[in-house]
This record gives sequence, structure tokens and C-alpha cells, in this order.
Amino acid sequence: MAVGWHRPTKLVIDTQAIKDNVYSEVKRMPQGTELFAVVKANGYGHGAIQTAKAAIKGGATGFCVAILDEAIELREAGITEPILILSVVDVSYIDLLLKYDLSVTVATQEWLEQAIEQLNHIERQTPLKIHIKVDTGMGRIGFTTPSAVKQIVELVQSTKSLFWEGVFTHFATADEKDTNYFEKQAQRFKEVLAVLFELPKYVHVSNSATALWHPDNVGNMIRFGIAMYGLNPSGQALPEVYPLKPALSLVSQLIQVKELSTGEGIGYGNTYTTTKNEWVGTVPIGYADGWLRHLQGFSVLVNGKECEIIGRICMDQCMIRLPEKMTVGTKVTLIGHDHGANITMQMVADQLETIHYEVACTFSERMPREYK
Repeated sequence: MAVGWHRPTKLVIDTQAIKDNVYSEVKRMPQGTELFAVVKANGYGHGAIQTAKAAIKGGATGFCVAILDEAIELREAGITEPILILSVVDVSYIDLLLKYDLSVTVATQEWLEQAIEQLNHIERQTPLKIHIKVDTGMGRIGFTTPSAVKQIVELVQSTKSLFWEGVFTHFATADEKDTNYFEKQAQRFKEVLAVLFELPKYVHVSNSATALWHPDNVGNMIRFGIAMYGLNPSGQALPEVYPLKPALSLVSQLIQVKELSTGEGIGYGNTYTTTKNEWVGTVPIGYADGWLRHLQGFSVLVNGKECEIIGRICMDQCMIRLPEKMTVGTKVTLIGHDHGANITMQMVADQLETIHYEVACTFSERMPREYK
């Protein structure tokens, strides 16, 4: 997809905010704990490489991604810190894991046995770094019993071509007030650790929510994701432990302003009709950019004033009702601060009846990211 450098719509990413959010968490961590910044999905839509560089300045010592290609992107951008791929990678790509010095998640014994077979045919002697995933109640990937984990550890330790670097789990409800299920998962993970004769370099259970609201859990590494971008992992369910600084703003400009008389329709389907003479502004952003149709009725900011989105949002444009005649080229703030007013990613998520994670990841590559 072509990047729209030659139109006024853009995402503005405050890398200082990312650095500050990481540093705020690093200051709270117990001695001997490391922070791995989670930059999967293009840094949750913020841009993986620039986010990673800002995270390093804040004190991050490693990174987590979801897929092999994301890890390779970081390496080819000059990132030398440890990188863990959190999902399953096909064993046929083990040569790339070794080439780029990547750590990979092991979730089944079958995968590991196939990996060992692959490694037997690779001349390079550097061992493959692995993290064993324990499924304590997420129901996604990983081993489900202490005995299964113990068996896999024994297999790894008997194989010179493998290096057991980590063991981890992921909590499903760390961002909720009710802690019963969280405590059930935590206990299951402790039962796994109890059957192991030794532990690897990294034991990690803490995503952003766990780090913020359950800091006393076992582990010596934090996978810091959504909070790094200044967004509360719980949405609005739990208060922030310390002020998080949102890193992303979304801005554009008015490209046309017109006065329409009473009874004129706006947009596809004629879902909005003017009830009096109204000033209407057109903004060059639409659902192809991730500014979705369900945002009809939501408001953006122009000169600090709320302006409602009227009519259906188009693929490339949307229309807003202006309080008065305004000049073409006037700034429009869709997310961020403007003249003392503010639109948050959470507000957008509430309108869409989703979570801010999804909002951030939905913004398409057509919108350029500008870093400050």
C-alpha cells in the first residue's frame, strides 16, 4: 500500500512519551529484572523500529514480537538486543532463527522433536534459543501440565543443539478487578516451576497489566506492551499506577468547506440530512486508513471545538459539521490534544465498542508515521 505522504493526514508519534513510559516501569522493577518491549504488529501501529529505539533509551534490554518477519525487520534495522518470537515458527525456518540470533517459543513436544531433526542437518553449531510456553489458562498455545513441561525440559537439556533460555506464561485477566482467575493461573505456573530442578535465564509472566497491578509475581523479565504506548491495559476498569503518556496523535486538515442549505443529504446512503443551513468540512481520511464507518456520530476537534462526523465515513474521506465557516487547511485533530480539548484512543474505542489495542492496530500503512 502506498504511503500518503502528499496529503495532510498523518499519525504523529511522540517517541519521548514511549521512552518515559518505559523508564517509569524500569524504575519500579525489582533489582535483577529486565524489561522486554513488545513491538509486534508494527509496534501496535506506532512503528516497530522507531518504537524499539525509543524503548532502548528508556531502559528496555530486549524485545518481543509475534512473527519471524517482525524479528528480522528489527535485526535488519540494526537492533542487536535479544528478540523473542512469542508465537510458533515453522521448523523449516530454523536456519533464519539461527542466522538472525532469535529466540523462539516452544509450545508442543512435536514441534521440538521436529526442530531437533532439522538442527541435525544444519552445520552451524550455535544452539537454538528457546522459551517454553506454559498454558495456565489462556487456552492459546503451550504445555498444560507440570509433567509435560518437565519432560520437555529434560529433552532440551539432553540436546546440545538447543539452549533453554526461558519459560513463561500469559495471564488472561490481569487487567480485571476480579483476581480469582488470575490467581488460579499464577498458582498453576508456580506448580510448573516447582517440578523443575533448575530455571533458565528468563522466567516471565508479566505483561503490562501484570507488571502494573500484580508486581509481586514470580519472574525476572517483564513483557511491556500496551502501557509502553501510554495506554491503560484495562481500558477504564482499573486506575493507572502511574501516569502513562499516550504516544499517538492522529491529525489531518480540512480540504473543502461548504455551506449547505436545509434538507441536503450527506454521504453514502443519505444517512444524514441537514436540518438548517450548515457548514460542512471534508477531511481526507476514511476506512481504508482505519478510520472506520462506525465512527459516524463521533466528534473530532477543530480549533478545540467538537465537530460531529456526519454521514457515512467513506473509504478515503469523511465529513464533519462545523460550528462556523472555516478556512481550508485548518488542522483537524482526530486523536490528541487541541486548544485544551482532548480525544483519546479510549474514546475512539468506546465509540467502536472495542478496545484501544484494536484501534491502534487498525490504522493502515497508508497513513505516514511522523516521529518527534
